[in-house]
Amino acid sequence: MKLTEVESRMQKAIEATQHNFNSVRTGRANASLLDRISVEYYGAPTSLKSLSNISTPDSTTIMIQPFDRTAMGLIERAIAESDLGLTPNNDGSSIRLNIPPLTTERRKELVKTVAKLAEEGKVSVRNVRRDAIDSIRKQEKSKEISEDESKKLQDQVDKLTDKYAKKIEQITVEKEKEISTI
Repeated sequence: MKLTEVESRMQKAIEATQHNFNSVRTGRANASLLDRISVEYYGAPTSLKSLSNISTPDSTTIMIQPFDRTAMGLIERAIAESDLGLTPNNDGSSIRLNIPPLTTERRKELVKTVAKLAEEGKVSVRNVRRDAIDSIRKQEKSKEISEDESKKLQDQVDKLTDKYAKKIEQITVEKEKEISTI
């Protein structure tokens, strides 16, 4: 396994963590809140984005305009059953989601959710590290690389792991600050 490949996989873990953070509510309307919503459409789970046009007309409202109006009830049910804690309002042609200001209690819950997502991101980075170290050790065992080269490569992988773990901590702090800001 090459270091560029290791770094690329770690970068993907950061991007996945950032994507997960985007789906956590911050008190402002944001279409990415609905990224994780899946609707049972004609017997298959379908992402809400592929069933509708999602917009934010103002900072406290998300507007969902389904391409197929027969899916309105399905979309409403999927949102109501999600962990977002939002109540959909159907006006016949679109669904509006009013984003209420976050309570202190809800902010604390969201900070815990962000911490959990951050830990998942760190685990992903550590899994990449483990795979890389295993690969290096196999190469050393099969005499493809020397012991010194193996140690050097393992140190480089550890430095990359530390770098990307710090990046996750950094984006976690930013997201927690965003949630805590009233």
